[in-house]
Amino acid sequence: MDRYLAIDIGASSGRHIVGWEEGGQLRTEEVFRFPNGVTEQEGHLVWDLFTLLGYVKEGIEKAQAAYPDIVSLSVDTWGVDYVLMQGEKEVLPGYAYRDSRTEEIIPRVHEAVPFSRLYEHTGIQFQPFNTVYQLMADKAAGRLEGVTDFLMLPCWLMYRLCGVKAHEYTNATTGGLVSAKTGEYDGELISALGLPKHLFPKLRQPGEVIGEYQGMQVLLCATHDTGSAVEGIPMAEDAPYISSGTWSLLGVKTEKPLTDAASQAANWSNEGGVGYNRYQKNIMGMWLVNRLRAELCPDTPWDQIIAEAQEKHFDHLVDANDPIFLAPESMKAAFDARLPHPPKCVAGYFRCAYRSLAQSYRQAIAEMEHNTGRSYDALYIVGGGAKNSWLNQLTEEATGKRVIALPIEATALGNLHIQMKK
Repeated sequence: MDRYLAIDIGASSGRHIVGWEEGGQLRTEEVFRFPNGVTEQEGHLVWDLFTLLGYVKEGIEKAQAAYPDIVSLSVDTWGVDYVLMQGEKEVLPGYAYRDSRTEEIIPRVHEAVPFSRLYEHTGIQFQPFNTVYQLMADKAAGRLEGVTDFLMLPCWLMYRLCGVKAHEYTNATTGGLVSAKTGEYDGELISALGLPKHLFPKLRQPGEVIGEYQGMQVLLCATHDTGSAVEGIPMAEDAPYISSGTWSLLGVKTEKPLTDAASQAANWSNEGGVGYNRYQKNIMGMWLVNRLRAELCPDTPWDQIIAEAQEKHFDHLVDANDPIFLAPESMKAAFDARLPHPPKCVAGYFRCAYRSLAQSYRQAIAEMEHNTGRSYDALYIVGGGAKNSWLNQLTEEATGKRVIALPIEATALGNLHIQMKK
């Protein structure tokens, strides 16, 4: 029996999931799970790349020990982050997207290429951590000197497995340098920014085999985790989705990118899908409550936190997408700074966070319907956040949509679906 291995890595953890077809259905088993997270190094937030690679290899060993008949594997991660290479050697550190190193370069980038032009070309929403700003920060710091390649993180991991350097389409689109018209790197923007042209080869599509590792094919899934997640949602209808994890990625499939003024004004993104465009928006997501819990009540079970948040009556809201929440030293202090007065108890912070997320979903869906000229009845929610029945209820009440919550490993399922279609 042919089996397939999905290696799905998020900002806080990763998992190895083996999948196979049996009785006309996709069966899965998680064989390995490992921690992940940023570390601080000389005042910057970075990824411990080789520890991450070690976990990837350890999980592969465990998967093959349990299932010797695995025929292929693929890796997906979050978007925008990458590793610079000088031949076969990494240029360290590998910065994490929550690091603040792009703050000073962003105005200089927009002087060279106004954001309106960036958006017209790529359709990618403004985020201070977009790959375009990170690469320009590297250029300003002299880190691009002698660099032969840059590899988005999942493609770097697969390179370290099979020795082949590849640029996969869905993840490349997250960075703000891929043309919305051609689906390839935008040479005009790259020239205008003075980035080395040799760093931007032809993009490769999900489903392509790029190499081999320990007898298994190494294959490109939709290496941006949300791209794989959308492939893993068993939609009975064309409807919006939320991939709910550290980030809440709210979007809908469209035939082509929407790069009009209204989409730019509302800061919507157009990211690559498997044969379609993902018209999508980043919302801060479970990061808010995860950081509050780590700071205020790390030993309190989630069920208790949610039950107490439901009972309290602190009804002020914050803008869940306020940059103050991106990487604060204290998440509590960030909430205090945006509230007219702080909650009197810990539960009030969680109540505020969950209700603010639901309102951000309401606003985003209203923008989506206006910009696409379509209305939707249902809203699919997948990922870890789909397990939170209270947040699902708040979302249904705020949006007026029929919420279909699927607490499944949608990203791993999508990763597997792409491997099995090859």
